[in-house]
Amino acid sequence: MPGPFSLEGRLAVVTGARRGIGLAIADALAAAGADVVAVSAQIERDEGGVRERIEAHGRQAWTFGADLADRDACDELLARLHALARPIDILVNNAGTIYRAPAADHPDEAWDRVLEINLSAPFRLARAVGAGMAQRGQGKIVFTASLLSFQGGITVPGYTASKHAIAGVTKALANEWAPRGINVNAIAPGYIATDNTQALQDDPERSRAILERIPAGRWGRPDDLAGAAVFLASPASDYVNGTVLVVDGGWMAR
Repeated sequence: MPGPFSLEGRLAVVTGARRGIGLAIADALAAAGADVVAVSAQIERDEGGVRERIEAHGRQAWTFGADLADRDACDELLARLHALARPIDILVNNAGTIYRAPAADHPDEAWDRVLEINLSAPFRLARAVGAGMAQRGQGKIVFTASLLSFQGGITVPGYTASKHAIAGVTKALANEWAPRGINVNAIAPGYIATDNTQALQDDPERSRAILERIPAGRWGRPDDLAGAAVFLASPASDYVNGTVLVVDGGWMAR
């Protein structure tokens, strides 16, 4: 009999799955038994190894390209997901971007792009996929939030705004959909060594200051998010609703 963390027979969609946190989550969900649709802007040109990692667990894999800054591309992605003719059991809204510039110099174009990718696209995907889940009376939606869902950060006003909003959307959708059997939650990664944090890793003073505040004494790795993702996607979290689960090596405890 499958255990509470088993995803056997489930279909998961993971955005931003070609690298970093998204790749680690797609791999972890497959290891737990899920078939996975991996989504990323460049994935049909360069899969980044995600298909191999999913199929190595004996699971089915699909790789769909979609630039989530483009609403038409987002609509095309939803049409392709619908064409699978298989219900989506798990949606991990992980794709995101960041733009660093002082607030006084932060261009409108960067603000708009960050908000579109980090907030509007995840909401539109959740709205469409969640409607099907509500009809079936079950489903799991997981957003990727951030420590900047709680804090202000430095020179990333658009990113901070988007991640504060993701925490709010998580709670709003949980309030509406928990009675329909859908668990909506978010993971807030700490400082994880990915492309998005490369500028911080490469700045000796910022990197040292960050490490001094993390009780675990190291930058996080994408795989550090795997257990949290499987938990929130599995029956083990059936009574968890509207939570922003922080995985940060203790940063928020300081």
